Amino acid sequence: MLSMTGYGKGEYDFGGISLTCEMRSVNNRYLDVVIKCPRIFTAYEEVIRATIKEKMTRGHVDVFISYKDKREKGTSLTADLPLATAYVMAAQKLKETFPYLTDDVTLTSVLRYPEVLKQEEEQMGADEEMITALKSALSLALDNLNGMRKTEGEKLKEDMLSRVDEVERLVDKLSQRAPMVAKNHREKLAAKIAEYLGEAQVDESRILTEAAIFADKSNVDEELTRLYSHIAQFRDICKEHIVGRKLDFLVQEFNREANTTCSKSNDVEVTRLGLALKNEIEKIREQVQNVE
Repeated sequence: MLSMTGYGKGEYDFGGISLTCEMRSVNNRYLDVVIKCPRIFTAYEEVIRATIKEKMTRGHVDVFISYKDKREKGTSLTADLPLATAYVMAAQKLKETFPYLTDDVTLTSVLRYPEVLKQEEEQMGADEEMITALKSALSLALDNLNGMRKTEGEKLKEDMLSRVDEVERLVDKLSQRAPMVAKNHREKLAAKIAEYLGEAQVDESRILTEAAIFADKSNVDEELTRLYSHIAQFRDICKEHIVGRKLDFLVQEFNREANTTCSKSNDVEVTRLGLALKNEIEKIREQVQNVE
């Protein structure tokens, strides 16, 4: 079982390339991946998403990628000819205005003028070495993230199973109490009729009919049977790896049966047990939201 919450970091440092990939995941109904990376990796965002989808099915995942490229890069010098021309023409105009000044404009001096010569480093895209670094760091970050999610998932599993044990205990109590409800109602009904009629003869068949109608309306045997079935299914599902969607649906079924049990109840103790049951189911539901 895996939690949807975790953090993982992967690093690659070889051949002048230093690359770090960090991943943080939180709860989400579906898999939502947000990537923040340098522009040279933009074309590989789908590769990053596909790699994550291989190891995750749910959760919001933030991916942060940073890098330093210390490899030697080629350089080139380029001359800004329009700018150099403007400098020379300006010098000629000054010479015409001040003919008595010494003319020391030479090619060497023009090259020294600001911005005439520009040095540029060759821009390197996401080459094979960079892609190798990216995949290596991403894979390591995913492994570390899933390691943390597995540890957290086992804790969630332990907590949910302990709550399912409590649910089963409450269902056991409901099973013991439910048969007594109809019997108690019959006794109360007979006592009230006897009180109203006094010494007059009581129609026993009428009491039995009313008691039978009440027993049918308040019967929760089917609900309790389904709850026992859901409990067994919950425990079996918890043995699987990816369980979030299955457990989410199953908890809805738990709630449905608990609500029906409470709505049929005409007994204080059954109502109390039903509310306690709903409370435990809600705690399980909250934990299921954290599971992939």
